[in-house]
Amino acid sequence: MAEPLLEVTGLRKHYRRAGRTVAALDGVDLRVAPGQTLAVAGASGSGKTTLARCVVRLIQPDAGSIRFGGTELLGLQDSRLRALRPQLQMVFQDPMAAFNPRATVTRLLTDPLRVQGLAPRADWPGIVRDLLDRVRLPAALADRHPHELSGGQRQRVAIARALATRPALVILDEPVSALDVSVRNAILNLLLDLQAATGMAYLLISHDLAAVRAVSHHVAIMAEGRIVEHAPAATLFAAPQTPTTRALLAAVPRMVLPDADR
Repeated sequence: MAEPLLEVTGLRKHYRRAGRTVAALDGVDLRVAPGQTLAVAGASGSGKTTLARCVVRLIQPDAGSIRFGGTELLGLQDSRLRALRPQLQMVFQDPMAAFNPRATVTRLLTDPLRVQGLAPRADWPGIVRDLLDRVRLPAALADRHPHELSGGQRQRVAIARALATRPALVILDEPVSALDVSVRNAILNLLLDLQAATGMAYLLISHDLAAVRAVSHHVAIMAEGRIVEHAPAATLFAAPQTPTTRALLAAVPRMVLPDADR
């Protein structure tokens, strides 16, 4: 891999549940290179989403290091962390839970510009049109509210909102798990096209190995808070090394897995 854009070392996060300590993350190491996609895959409860939320500092880990663009994120003062936010964005599994239901699409897409002071207000209409075009949505949707959009349209708006700040890295937390097959494939193709056009990197969190194989350069498999296998995508799918990986692959119908070309 090239010099990492994101480097996570020894990341740990514990919770107290039913009177006992549970390790959600137990010494996780990973690297994401500029312009590439690392997928973190695993069963529910393996620690994938906790990892994603720690990386964007929605959750404070107990120990470890998170370096982004050479800067250690843990321990940063709020002002310095805020200055880095435009470069590190996240797309959530459920856009409705991440959207203000009273906001129009225009408001959703311009809030990052307003909060970060990234563009003068006079430029906002043109930016909104450009963002909608980039995610292949008609400009006519700009005045609609989230509940007036389909699931696929909402996820495209979520991606457009992440793009508004021109990030170097986008974390995708189960971005297609709630979509039907045809919409899912369209979103995956969109993500590939956006990466080719912008050079941004993705950290993809998913239990869907078909989606992982379609878009990833490297894959890390998680189980019980640990990375148990990490390899280039083509290598991992051709010759999985651990029982965990083989079990995940066995759960995916063969006809659903696309041919890997990475």
